[in-house]
Order: sequence, then C-alpha cells, then structure tokens
Amino acid sequence: MNTPTKKSTAVVALGGNALLRRGDAPSFTNQLANIKIAAKAIAEIAKEYQVAIVHGNGPQVGLLALQNLAYDKVQPYPLDVLGAESEGMIGYMLAQELQNLMPDTEVSSLLTRIEVDPNDPSMLDPTKFVGPVYNEEEAGILAEANNWTMKRDGEFVRRVVPSPKPLNIIDKKSIETLLGAGEIVICCGGGGIPVRKTDYGYTGVEGVIDKDLAATLLAKQLNADKLLILTDADAVYLDWGTENQRALRAATPAQLSEYQFPAGSMGPKVEAAADFAQFGGRAYIGALEEGLDVLAEKAGTCVSV
Repeated sequence: MNTPTKKSTAVVALGGNALLRRGDAPSFTNQLANIKIAAKAIAEIAKEYQVAIVHGNGPQVGLLALQNLAYDKVQPYPLDVLGAESEGMIGYMLAQELQNLMPDTEVSSLLTRIEVDPNDPSMLDPTKFVGPVYNEEEAGILAEANNWTMKRDGEFVRRVVPSPKPLNIIDKKSIETLLGAGEIVICCGGGGIPVRKTDYGYTGVEGVIDKDLAATLLAKQLNADKLLILTDADAVYLDWGTENQRALRAATPAQLSEYQFPAGSMGPKVEAAADFAQFGGRAYIGALEEGLDVLAEKAGTCVSV
C-alpha cells in the first residue's frame, strides 16, 4: 500500500483589512463577501499544503469596542475578551465557508491564548490600529470622550491600542494535534488572546497582538515550511505613495532592514517575514486573491536568506 505523501506546512496570515476592506462599512454582509474570497484562495492553497490560518481582527475588535460603549449599564469589556469574541466570530465564518468549499476536509477553529509580557514597551506606546477610519474632527471627539490614542493610517485617522509581542503559544499542542490529523486549523486569530502568567495561572492583558508576529511565532513553533502573509497590498513596495513607488519581488532580511516601513501596517509584516526567513523558512507577502501564485513566487514578495 502506498503511503500518502505528507504535505508541506504553510502558515497563512490573513489581514483584518483583507477581510474587511479599508473604508467599507463593517457590516456582516461585507465581511462575509470578503471571507468567501479568502476561503476560495485558501482552499486552493490547502490542496497543496497543510494549512494553519491566522487572521487579523483590527477592524472587527474596534467595532466591538464601539458597540461595547453603547450599553453604559456595565463597565466595558476588556480588549482581551473582545479579542476572543472577534476570534470566535471570524473563525466561525471562515470555517463554514472553507467547509462549504471542501466538504471532505475537516476544519477546526481554535480560540488560542498567547503569553505576552505585561511590561512590553508597546503598553506605553500603542501602535496597533483597530476599528474604522475617521476624519480629523471625528477622531478628536472620540479621543477626548473615550481617552483613546489616535494615529494617522494613510489619509485617515484610527484608534491605536497596545500590541505586546507574542512570547509563547499556550495552545500549541492542540494546534499540532489537529494539523497532524489532516485538518485545516484556524488559530491565533487576531494575533491570539493576550495573557500573562501569574502565581495563580494566566490572566488577560489589555491589548491586541499583531497577527503577523503571532503567525511567525506559530510558523517557527510548528517548524512550518512557509509563511504566507496575505493582505490588501499585492507586494512590499518601496517609496509607497510616490511617483517612484516600486514593488520588491525578492529580498533578504538584511536588505529589508535598510528601509523604513509604516509601523501600523506594512512594518509588522516585513518584520515577521524577515524573522521567519532568518529562522530558516521562506516568507511571502502578497494579495489575498493571488495566494497560490505568491507561494509559487509568481507574484508578491518573497523573503529568504
């Protein structure tokens, strides 16, 4: 009897803005339409790779925070709880659409806790964009009313929250078990639920982990072959937004270190890709609809040593 060939493992990171396009109304209908596109792209990848999916949640967790403020009879829920809510919502939607496309493949969505340092420098200097975009006047009113920190995101302004670096995936064994059983696994959603270790066990931390850094940690802890970061940009660009903008099709971590990329958007993706490449894998950044072509190095940006 022939033993089936073991597939290579790819960790696929989906940006929150790829699931809810920048400027779109954050409705269920809009998210479902984009998730259908994402599921179709991932289904093609899953034919050739064993896939673990990590997704962002910036727009979604920000919307939950706004909805959270609407009912003032109780204290607002902390960010780690809202992160878990968004992880469950997006995970459910992705799992259902993938299962519809691949009825013979099992798909699991796992709430994932990730340990962080509660004294991480980002706790004092928030950089993670969450929620919808605003104009200057709207942003000023919301910042004053809710004690939020706001920063520019391209031509718009958005809320930023602490984004501590991920240190350890607490639920890694469960992820490995599900992957070993041949399932597509949706995990570390929204970068995972940030928790810290105490004398009594783990407790939540007010923040949102960057999903690209969480995906890199997952890829390293799984010894994955490839890390694929899918977003609403088709590649890494130099001089973005100028007449001289140009796509990088291949780069080494050393080459990438010579350039500056925006901290709230492409910066973490480049950092994550370079980190995984230095670990010994191959990392890719590209457009959601071109996922398989990006992995085949026909599109996007490839980062390797």
